[in-house]
Amino acid sequence: MAVLASPAMPQAARTTPSALDPGRLVALADQCVQCGLCLPACPTYRLEQLETESPRGRIALARGWALDLADPTPAGDAHLDHCLGCRNCEAVCPAGVRYGPLLVEARTVQRQRRSAGWRQRLLEALVVRPRLLGAGLRWYRAAFPWLPTALRALPRPPTRARPGFAAKADIAMFLGCVARAYEPSVQAAVVRLAAALGIDIAAPAGQACCGALHAHAGNAAGAAACAARNRRAFKGHDTVLTIASGCHEAVADALGPGATPVDALAFFNSQGAALHFRPRRERIALHLPCTQRNVVRSDDATRALLGRVPGLEIVELDAGTGCCGAAGTNMLEHPERAAAHRAPLLEQFASAGATRLLSANIGCRLHFANGTRVPVQHPLEFLAECLEGPTA
Repeated sequence: MAVLASPAMPQAARTTPSALDPGRLVALADQCVQCGLCLPACPTYRLEQLETESPRGRIALARGWALDLADPTPAGDAHLDHCLGCRNCEAVCPAGVRYGPLLVEARTVQRQRRSAGWRQRLLEALVVRPRLLGAGLRWYRAAFPWLPTALRALPRPPTRARPGFAAKADIAMFLGCVARAYEPSVQAAVVRLAAALGIDIAAPAGQACCGALHAHAGNAAGAAACAARNRRAFKGHDTVLTIASGCHEAVADALGPGATPVDALAFFNSQGAALHFRPRRERIALHLPCTQRNVVRSDDATRALLGRVPGLEIVELDAGTGCCGAAGTNMLEHPERAAAHRAPLLEQFASAGATRLLSANIGCRLHFANGTRVPVQHPLEFLAECLEGPTA
């Protein structure tokens, strides 16, 4: 069995700071040559055309704070808060600025002097308590039909299913936090695709949230606690599959020696021609999340897998900067701004005549599902539907 390793992720590029160090933030900021090539790729700059809403502006702001050259202000904090962490700027930066780690460092410094908002703190507390989160989402599902639109921050969770994980297996799956309630069908799809290859998938107990939600809000201690729990949970597993591109890097950072993190799309693409799909005469829309393109880099694997379905017509959604604006908790903290980032993609989707929308990140799918009545799926769900043979 061939197992595809995750793209190389140098230690210097990882985004969870081990300890608060303003000098490290300055060193990261000093890599920026202020050329401005990142501006057209930045969703927030594109939205407002303000230097302070650009990567270059935020780097200068964070550097000024770290060196005590500028006093923190509510306006400056807002500009840093608005960053989506999409890392489109990294993809076009000629100087190789590691904006992801820089953003996490800047927000960690920020959080030392300013507490997060109540929504963020509530979410951080819930996602590390799976039973409480699950109970809350079950209540939300039951109450959803009677809730006013203003309180329907997320789509209605689906009916829970049993994916059929093996009790023990060398390959394990990371389940996530909110994804446990929203992604049982994706988990089942992974199990079905793996079964077609004769592979068992386990889901170890004791898993936690990946910690990205904490790290991206400057809660380094919370992120480290999540990483420690996941390191213990996946001890003894050779390969850990992730199904949400936004979780992949944090899971990779958490795993100990001997465990290889692999995006599930890249994993199944690595199996060559072993998976067979029935013809599907359909036009589908494919959204490639920012984390998938800029961090995990499994976008080519996704295209290749879908390309194996005979007769399938694929339209890639890339309007605007390609960023939907979900960005973890951004769609909850700044719903109007998030909707503005999503709008060009939904307009492109509507004009494409596609029957469904596929995206490989849980946050993106939830955000899209709140803006359209057309089915929104993970690519692996769709591929499992197309699977040829008795497991389909």
